[in-house]
Amino acid sequence: MKELSLHILDLVENSLKAEARNVEIIVKENTKEDLLKISIIDDGKGMSKEFLENVTDPFTTTRRTRSVGLGISLTKAAAERCNGSFEISSQIDKGTEVEITFQHSNIDRAPLGNMGQTISTIINQCGETEIAYNHTYNDKKFTIDTREIKEILDGVSIKSTNVLLWIIEFVNENIKNLYKY
Repeated sequence: MKELSLHILDLVENSLKAEARNVEIIVKENTKEDLLKISIIDDGKGMSKEFLENVTDPFTTTRRTRSVGLGISLTKAAAERCNGSFEISSQIDKGTEVEITFQHSNIDRAPLGNMGQTISTIINQCGETEIAYNHTYNDKKFTIDTREIKEILDGVSIKSTNVLLWIIEFVNENIKNLYKY
């Protein structure tokens, strides 16, 4: 995948398929430590120990339409290619946590990509699942949470076109502001 945001989208889609009610996406960039860390935490169905042991194998999938699931294995390979790591932990009926690290300055690290579009796409797909996105760049932080947005909207659908377009712009503008100075 050409952008890390597409890996994030794939992992969150797994959380949604696992019937998570809450998903937290955390992106931490620390240029002083030369580290980019992405965490996806959900409260979905979780995975058995047996499935978890094989989850990075591209031929391990829950899909019934095909016997290949490349998302997690590609994410792991991308992290390891950039002097990083891929960790996943899960408990049945408790949820799953994925942590991916990259050397921030690594020439092979894909760009983060369009997180505004990714967050908007996730919100549009998520049903009743609540999504929180936290992005830290060195000592600056930006957060967006669907619970807060829904409260402000006071009954207007978060999935309406105008709201989704606003979310794209809001997320991208705030991330851009993190990188200033």
